[in-house]
Amino acid sequence: MKKATNIAIVGATGLVGKAFLELLESDHFLDSNIHLVASKKSKGQKISLRNSNHVVGALEDFDFSKMDLAFFSAGSEVAKEYAPKAVNKGCFVVDNSSCFRKDKTIPLIVPEVNGEALTEDTVPGIVANPNCQTIQMVVALKPLHDLFVIKRIDVTTFQAVSGSGKLAQDELQIQVRQQLKGEKPSSHIFNKQIAFNVLPHCGEFEKNSYTQEEMKLVWETHRILDANIEVSATCVRVPVVNGHSESVHIETHEPMNIDIAKQCLSEAKGVKLLNEEGPESYVTAVEVDGTDSVYVGRLRMDLWNKNRLNLWVVADNLRKGAALNSIQIAEILFT
Repeated sequence: MKKATNIAIVGATGLVGKAFLELLESDHFLDSNIHLVASKKSKGQKISLRNSNHVVGALEDFDFSKMDLAFFSAGSEVAKEYAPKAVNKGCFVVDNSSCFRKDKTIPLIVPEVNGEALTEDTVPGIVANPNCQTIQMVVALKPLHDLFVIKRIDVTTFQAVSGSGKLAQDELQIQVRQQLKGEKPSSHIFNKQIAFNVLPHCGEFEKNSYTQEEMKLVWETHRILDANIEVSATCVRVPVVNGHSESVHIETHEPMNIDIAKQCLSEAKGVKLLNEEGPESYVTAVEVDGTDSVYVGRLRMDLWNKNRLNLWVVADNLRKGAALNSIQIAEILFT
């Protein structure tokens, strides 16, 4: 394995950037030097990490030739321009944006599912981090797919506003205050009020009437898990600060046994199974905020078909859905 002596966090002042810093504080790449990078407007900002102040540098002036590894979390346009430049300087890039996810020459990786696709030949190069809601779903479904072979997935996601960034979190909080004061909430980030509401609309609409977030679940599941699985998705934005939830219904080629399904999920890497009954059979987004696992609960067989199963899947979208998955990708190749 290669040594990651110097690591750059591009987009260090954003929500995902801060999640990276939390994970690097005491759990990952502890022997590496961490370099914080953001846009010019954040240049000079000081951020505490590992008992010392780190000064944020400007991306436009940053020298990637001294970096072994860079985590990009600064949007597609930034990734499109700067990720190839970093690679040309010999730096390995893990990108969190949607920029490279549909490029079949670039690996799209969830370590628990298809991490074996990475080899040392990947370095230097770019690896794409999938969309947050795809990551948690395929982590939960991979063990079941291995046993029973999934034919179809029907999923409804309940996505926190953190998926749209810090300004979206701020808008939710502002609208809550406005509503409670009897004022008409103003919307700028979302097309409609998000406070005390749900919006069946995540991302722009495609020509087929599905949104981008819904189609990402289709495209990315095909790339990561199995191209033969039928996927139908409805993505809903909900007034939750952080943490995505999913109601997942699967149909398999082989008849399922609920006890075997629970057993395989209880042993699956990255999964925490809630194996109790009633209110103890699930967790909520609030409870998983700041945690690293994919939580699976409310397992129950379909009432009409022994090849169908329902489950509830929850994870912190800033951690396992973004920063942690990226770090886990890098840890396959670097120490």
